[in-house]
Amino acid sequence: MTQNGHIYVAIMAGGIGSRFWPSSTAENPKQFLDILGTGKSLLRITFERYLKLVPPEKIFFVTHVNYQKKILELIPEIKESQIICEPSRNNTAPGIAYVAFKINELDPNAELIIAPSDHVILKEDEFIKLSKMALEYCRENDALLTLGILPTRPDTGYGYIKFEGDKNYISVQKVLEFKEKPDLQTALNYLDKGNYLWNSGMFIWRTKVILNAFKEFAPEIYQILEKGKGLYNTERENEFILENFPKTPSISVDYAIMEHAQNIFTIPADISWSDLGTWNALHAFLPKDKNENVLLNSGFLIEESSNNLIKSNKEKIIIAKGLNDFIVIDEDDILLIYPKNKEQEVKAIRERVLKQFNK
Repeated sequence: MTQNGHIYVAIMAGGIGSRFWPSSTAENPKQFLDILGTGKSLLRITFERYLKLVPPEKIFFVTHVNYQKKILELIPEIKESQIICEPSRNNTAPGIAYVAFKINELDPNAELIIAPSDHVILKEDEFIKLSKMALEYCRENDALLTLGILPTRPDTGYGYIKFEGDKNYISVQKVLEFKEKPDLQTALNYLDKGNYLWNSGMFIWRTKVILNAFKEFAPEIYQILEKGKGLYNTERENEFILENFPKTPSISVDYAIMEHAQNIFTIPADISWSDLGTWNALHAFLPKDKNENVLLNSGFLIEESSNNLIKSNKEKIIIAKGLNDFIVIDEDDILLIYPKNKEQEVKAIRERVLKQFNK
């Protein structure tokens, strides 16, 4: 564990994981689930990863107010004051500004890592090494730094980072441009060119530097939350946030800050990373049987079937024959059987079910 007392981690844990429906729901979203079948939630795995860098009291959670109790149950090592509750869902920029103001008042020299709560990283030692490299660079420079992931395939589900240097030289590189999710041919071109990375959503910066960026590029967010100076980390913080946070515009930190600032840097990272954003991403990530099936949490009798992801509870035996390229998710009140190549429709199907059946 590092001895630098100015490092803080903010784990973003407020999403509802709608593309992992029906396992992930608004009441119990995917970061709180044991998606990998390890006996630990994704949130718990993320928390334990950062314990290699900082003690528990330096790890904060940014979440919706509805999830405060659940986080305390899953992470009993922390205090309630380490859970930063958003009263409204306003995308990532306002939440990041809020945590930056709060931690900057605790420590004006704070160095802050922003971490998604539901990603998987297998090469954790390499990840910690690169995180320390990023922190050291940001300590010495007014930089906004993101860890970029070395792409392993032409994935159309990720945004991309175009950078200045060479992917074979693992060091801090200047970011030239952020790219939206591409079509397949564009993603293939990115891989051929070699100076494109997946946008991981993991950021490192000093609180002073990110607050200056909000002041310049997202002044509305800055001006609303800056009025709370002197109230953060006091009994009056919650009252201020309840009244003012919902007034902030709903915008991602990528759109608000990262696509406009000039002091953006990245480190190409080979850390066996997945954001587990969809059932297909989970299928790609997990070990498979000889027929490319991923079978989770049940007893199975599967014949003449391939390339499926099938998940149910442990008490149930799943029997299938002649099933190919399907997602099968069996929850208590919903059974989803859906073609893998139509997975992008799951989010819309969830909305239809909510409307029609109130589920």
